[in-house]
Amino acid sequence: MRDIALIGKKIGMTREFYKTGQSVPVTVLKMEKARVIQVIDTEKRGYKAVQLGYGKIKNSKLTKSMKGYFAKKNTEAKKKLKEFRVENIENFKEGNEFGLEIFKDIKFVDTKSKTIGKGFAGAMKRHNFGGLRATHGVSISHRSHGSTGQRQDPGKVFKGKKMAGHMGDKLRTMQNIEIIKTDLENELLYLKGSIPGSKNSEVIVKGSVKNINKLTIDEKIKVAEQAKKTPDKKKK
Repeated sequence: MRDIALIGKKIGMTREFYKTGQSVPVTVLKMEKARVIQVIDTEKRGYKAVQLGYGKIKNSKLTKSMKGYFAKKNTEAKKKLKEFRVENIENFKEGNEFGLEIFKDIKFVDTKSKTIGKGFAGAMKRHNFGGLRATHGVSISHRSHGSTGQRQDPGKVFKGKKMAGHMGDKLRTMQNIEIIKTDLENELLYLKGSIPGSKNSEVIVKGSVKNINKLTIDEKIKVAEQAKKTPDKKKK
């Protein structure tokens, strides 16, 4: 089930304590179940994929075409539709739902979410510029970014120049985030560390793309306990 993803809502951050006394900061996500809306095979479009629906939406907010689409599929309306390429479409049937159980055998995940929007920010805040001098003839423009171009040649400002502008509110992917624990009853997912985005923002969670060989916190604790039990061999 690494091919598909779930969408969750960021509730906030807390900490998780282990029996060793170790405190780990965690981000809590309220996950939504995904429903299979359509199974796409190679005969239809030339590739294998699954279309999943997330969230609830009123029928009054749907367009006529989407009302007809959900009526044709004989399923309740979903707020978001996402398509994922999969290797085996035999595991998916229209109407099936998937929840946190897809992360049962997964230790690390990748998340995608929007960063907190900061609005229009200056060069010092946005790009960590040092600004101009406080005295020695500098007036009013202490926090400005300075000159932006060269001379008559090239006679323009190059694209990508670091200047003041809209800061934040961009999609960012975090890779190899450890799953601390899952609460299937309340549909909560606890991930190690922080995740970009404000409270109640949407977070897409998917099994990690990279193969991670590092140990989880639980595995490290078990290794440490076994090391204590095994007696040290005396040096000859």
